[in-house]
Amino acid sequence: MAKITFMGAGSTVFAKSIIGDCMCREALRDSEFALYDIDEERLVQSEMMLKNLNRNINEGRAKITTHLGVPNRKKALRNADFVVNAIQVGGYEPATVIDFEIPKKFGLRQTIADTLGIGGIFRALRTIPVMLDFAEEMEKECPDAWLLNYTNPMSMLTGALLRGSSVKMVGLCHSVQCCSDSLLDTLDMYKGEGERDDIRQYVAGINHMGWLLKLTKGGKDLYPEVKAIADEKMAKWRRARKPENKPGNMIRIELMRKFGYYITESSEHNAEYMPYWIKSKYPELIKEFKIPLDEYPRRCIHQIEDWKKRYKELCENAQLTHSPSHEYGSLIMEAIVTNKPFQFGGNVLNRGFIKNLPEEAVVEIPCFADSAGVQGAYVGYLPPQCAALNMTNINVHTLTVEAALTRKRDHIYHAALLDPHTSSELKIDDIIDMCDALIDAHGDMLPKYK
Repeated sequence: MAKITFMGAGSTVFAKSIIGDCMCREALRDSEFALYDIDEERLVQSEMMLKNLNRNINEGRAKITTHLGVPNRKKALRNADFVVNAIQVGGYEPATVIDFEIPKKFGLRQTIADTLGIGGIFRALRTIPVMLDFAEEMEKECPDAWLLNYTNPMSMLTGALLRGSSVKMVGLCHSVQCCSDSLLDTLDMYKGEGERDDIRQYVAGINHMGWLLKLTKGGKDLYPEVKAIADEKMAKWRRARKPENKPGNMIRIELMRKFGYYITESSEHNAEYMPYWIKSKYPELIKEFKIPLDEYPRRCIHQIEDWKKRYKELCENAQLTHSPSHEYGSLIMEAIVTNKPFQFGGNVLNRGFIKNLPEEAVVEIPCFADSAGVQGAYVGYLPPQCAALNMTNINVHTLTVEAALTRKRDHIYHAALLDPHTSSELKIDDIIDMCDALIDAHGDMLPKYK
């Protein structure tokens, strides 16, 4: 029987996906699920939901325990085989509000602010210390456990723990498995029943900027057809005056047209990873490419309101059931427990897997899981333009991790000064002043920097 510890189990909807998936896999059905959170109300709600699920789809075979707050964290981790991380340090208020509102005062607008940009940098700086505490306790309580990280910013958190601890860890993001479908859906291609059964993809790069290097159907390269249709549709989309006549994925399509390959993560994310899109000098780009500024705060507000409705549906529903999701987590755990190999897209330190990216970078590449754990697969060289664009983000990842591990304030400045979107909009002095304002506003959510 495996022990699976879920950090941030108050994320009830996501806990249902991961733990519900585990209950659907024979090798994991008898597991102990140790739920950890610092929010008692949400922890109790998740426990209610999972106990209903355990009874309805799992014949009550799993053991479910709850562990509230830091004093009980070691017990949650003790003898775990797997640790799933889904925490959000600081929540919507005050942290997310700070990440958006202070940069706005300096003239810097964002869309999501959870992976790169000034928001991604500060989300990492407040999350890394908490996760390093997790890692230190894992080294003592469950040194052989695998940590499956779902929390953003993926590359920075994964890099910090793999550099700053001895934990075994892989970062997981569902943008990989959805990549080719998002492209084909946007272009209205192969939408008939069964038409995508023989479509295959090959993805490598970095998290949220992985490249769809190969896309085939029945062994035939689909890129020529895809690009021809993309050229035709993009001309119409950009001319369209009404926003409802434009898809929400134009930036990824345009990047494919200019750089040659499609990117894994959404357009609203990639809009803030580069210097091309959110520009005060060219405000027309916002409407032309349908860029949703302040999108993440809107989602947070909607989710908070929606939870009031979904609470009864999930937590008080005695007939609650579950079908396997598209998340990789349970399949990785199953592969390690059974030695039945499973291939997936994972985030690991680059140890020569991608030859034209640095070794200290966290790369998102094909990985394999079996009883030996998780192993990355050799990719070789990325197309040079793809590696170059990845490097603009890796620079920020590396310096943010350096700031978190050394507690040197200058490295926070360095990360922000090298961020593509921030540096394209603000002058040096304003970037440093903005960092200082963000550090002050975070207060005790950040450690002291020298």
